[in-house]
Amino acid sequence: MELNDGSRIAVIGAGPAGSLTTYFLLEIARRKGISFSVDIFERKNFYGFGPKSCNHCGGIISESLIQMLAMEGIILLPNIIQRGVQSYVLHSEGRAVGIQTPSHEKRIASVYRGAGPRGTTEASWSSFDGFLQGMLWEKGVNIIKKRVTSIELKNGYPVVGVDGETHGPYDFLVGAVGVNSRSHRLFKDLLGQPEPETARCYISELPLGREKVSEIIGDSMHVFLMDMPGVEFAAIVPKKEYATVCMLGDITPKVVKHFLQSPEVLELFKADPSMLEKACNCLPKINTRGLRRPYLDRIALVGDCGTTRLYKDGIGAAYRLSKSLAATAVFKGVSAKDFKKGYLPAVNRMRRDNNIGKCIFKTIEIFIAYRFLRLSVLNMVAKEQDNDNVPLHMSTIMWDLFTGSAPYTDIAVRCLHPGFLFRFIWIILTTATALVSKKQG
Repeated sequence: MELNDGSRIAVIGAGPAGSLTTYFLLEIARRKGISFSVDIFERKNFYGFGPKSCNHCGGIISESLIQMLAMEGIILLPNIIQRGVQSYVLHSEGRAVGIQTPSHEKRIASVYRGAGPRGTTEASWSSFDGFLQGMLWEKGVNIIKKRVTSIELKNGYPVVGVDGETHGPYDFLVGAVGVNSRSHRLFKDLLGQPEPETARCYISELPLGREKVSEIIGDSMHVFLMDMPGVEFAAIVPKKEYATVCMLGDITPKVVKHFLQSPEVLELFKADPSMLEKACNCLPKINTRGLRRPYLDRIALVGDCGTTRLYKDGIGAAYRLSKSLAATAVFKGVSAKDFKKGYLPAVNRMRRDNNIGKCIFKTIEIFIAYRFLRLSVLNMVAKEQDNDNVPLHMSTIMWDLFTGSAPYTDIAVRCLHPGFLFRFIWIILTTATALVSKKQG
């Protein structure tokens, strides 16, 4: 089961995972001296506005990923980047503490996966997903803008059904659909595995206008450390004319209302609380546990319908796994045995790292539940940011945790560093002592 010159490939889904897998398949084949015929099935128009073009994503991309894409020949246009995020601001207990970019590295930027939120009629920016799709169209990829209704194996070759039409047979089929799409269910019976485990998150767009975004939000991502059961992460991300509210965890409308009416959020928007009226919002599902075996002969899954990074850096995860999948398919083959040798190790590394990430977020949830621990985190960050001679232990851990700039395994190792543990335990003790003294006084 090898791909040869003229092999036919189908890719279902043209988000980052599908588009990048297609790109790497074509590029690696070109270097090998062969070419493929590729059909991408994608119903969404990523150049449109509102829910029909939305990919339900906060839209964060790291500077390092932008550089890696450039090295692969994918040069992002300047107007794709909404805003560069230069710092974080932690909000808790009536305080706001800033975290600057470590050594002016590991910066991140915000993008729109579609063209923009509901109500946008004309934008001064471009869609990230639309850019990737357009890049493939220029390479001669056939983009079929219809919903896939069936996937079958005929004589061992994948065949795709679309609105009564049949496409194929294909030598190789890539599934790269999101867990919010009904299309991911098409692979359940084929692979003989349950669907990925998911959780609800919350995304909303606040139409502040360019001046208010700069004045209120600035070039910082605002992260809120508040005791909200089930919430793993809550933040407001600046873009050009909008600010994006992102909440991860076990999110319900009641939790969202509690967050938007919290003193920390109202303090940020104290000039005009009516600015919290949203242009659009959604409660999409996110993948929290991927498939153990996201492949079979001539079929492989990548991205949200298979395995992705827990909570963070979904676009970066799509880049790493799509490149691994494409290299395996071109150099080794497209049998289940080939994917087990070449693709599964990369999937398993991400799964193991995600398991460590779950432990980290569960620990954070415990810390946030106690006021003296929340204050200890703020106090340690404040001391590190105010004193150039103090190691940035907590600051870099929080930065990497929020941005997804480092593997969870690396973050866990740093959390166990003796220097970090000693300083953090000392600050916990002094914070607790100060709170007791204040209460007795």
